Amino acid sequence: MRKLYNDVNDNCAEIVAKSYSTSFSLGIRMFHKSIRPAIYAVYSFARYADEIVDTFYDQDQEYLLSKFRDDTYEAIEQGISLNPILDAYQRIVNNYNIELDQVEAFFQSMKMDLDTQHYHNLSYNEYIYGSAEVIGLMCLKVFCKGDAEQYGELEYHARALGSAFQKINFLRDIKSDYEERGRVYFPDIDFNNFNDEQKKMLEEDIKKDFEYGLIGIKQLPKEARLGVYLAYIYYYNLYKKIVRTPYYKVIDKRIRVNNGHKLYLLAQSTLKSKLNLI
Repeated sequence: MRKLYNDVNDNCAEIVAKSYSTSFSLGIRMFHKSIRPAIYAVYSFARYADEIVDTFYDQDQEYLLSKFRDDTYEAIEQGISLNPILDAYQRIVNNYNIELDQVEAFFQSMKMDLDTQHYHNLSYNEYIYGSAEVIGLMCLKVFCKGDAEQYGELEYHARALGSAFQKINFLRDIKSDYEERGRVYFPDIDFNNFNDEQKKMLEEDIKKDFEYGLIGIKQLPKEARLGVYLAYIYYYNLYKKIVRTPYYKVIDKRIRVNNGHKLYLLAQSTLKSKLNLI
C-alpha cells in the first residue's frame, strides 16, 4: 500500500510542476521515465517555498516559511509526510543522499527574500547559490545515481547553469521584482538609473555561466541530457532575446519566448539528441 501512497504523492508533485512552469515541465518530460518523478519532486518543493515568499503577502510569510522548513526536516528525518509534496521530496533527499547543507542553503535564500531588498556581492552570491545552484546540485545527484566521481566532475557546471537560469530570471523580472516586491538583486544596480552599459555587463556575466554550464550538459548521463539541454536552450533563447532588447524596454516589460517558438526549440533539440549532436 505504501507504493500507492508514494505514487499518489509523486503525481501531486507532477501536477504542481506542470501547473507552474511550461518550460520546465516540458524539459522534465524529456528525461528518462525512471528519473522524472524525482525531478518533479525537487521542482515542486522549491516552487512551494518560492510561492510563500513571492505571493502570500496577506499571510504571515515568515511563519509559513519557518513551518515549511520545519516540516521539511521532519519529513526527511521521519521518512514520511502527510504533505504530498514534502513526502515526495523527502524520498529524493533520502534515496539520493542529498546534503542537508544544500537544503538549508535553499531555505536561507528563501528567508533572504523576506528580509533583503538590495544585495551586495556577498549576499548576491549567497542568494544565487541557495535559490538556484543547489537545486541544480540536487538534480545532479539524481542524474548521477550515486556516482560520486561523476557528481564531483559535474558539480561546478551544474552550479553555473543554475546561476545562469537565475540571473536570466532576475533580468526578465527586474520590473516586477522592483515595483511589486521592492527587490533589486543585482549588486550596485539602481533600477531608476539602469542603463545599456550595466545591461551589457550583466549579459557578459550570464554568458560565461551558460558556456560553462553547456560543457557539463554534454557530459551528463544520456537519461538526463536532453531534458537539461532543452531547459538550457529555452533559457539561452530568452537570453538572446534580452540581449537584442534595449535596456529601457527590459525594465518596462517582461521578456518572453512564446509557446510556438518553445515547440520549435523542442523539436530542434530532440532531433539533435537523436543525431548525437548534443
